[in-house]
Amino acid sequence: MMMIPRRKNEFDLFDEMFNDPFFTRGENKLMRTDIKEKKDHYELEVDLPGYDKEDIKIELTDGYLTIHASMNKAVDDEKDSKYVHKERYVGECSRSFYVGDDIKEEDIKASFKNGTLKLSLPKQEEGHKEEKKYIDIE
Repeated sequence: MMMIPRRKNEFDLFDEMFNDPFFTRGENKLMRTDIKEKKDHYELEVDLPGYDKEDIKIELTDGYLTIHASMNKAVDDEKDSKYVHKERYVGECSRSFYVGDDIKEEDIKASFKNGTLKLSLPKQEEGHKEEKKYIDIE
């Protein structure tokens, strides 16, 4: 007879399944971002813990603002040890936001402090809004 510990409720097994690395792999790569709207500009705050200022590149191309960060910390190469559990990320990640075609590089202000990248982008003048067009379903 095999003994299996009783669970507090039937959903524990289901919850544990989604905590498996198969489902959570890569979530630490996502650049968690807050966007605030101010009177005349937008502020983006991007969490990049563990990165140095030199690891971050910000590019503006065709109206898309892309933040690219790479971390190339030396990997522990000791022959007499191995990782039992590893959560710290080594590699690169990027995230893009559409900011409009009228924004120029010189309009964007950026700072990086304590693992948080802060960007300030001016608001664009609202032009003529295109009317929504719908397609009839037959």
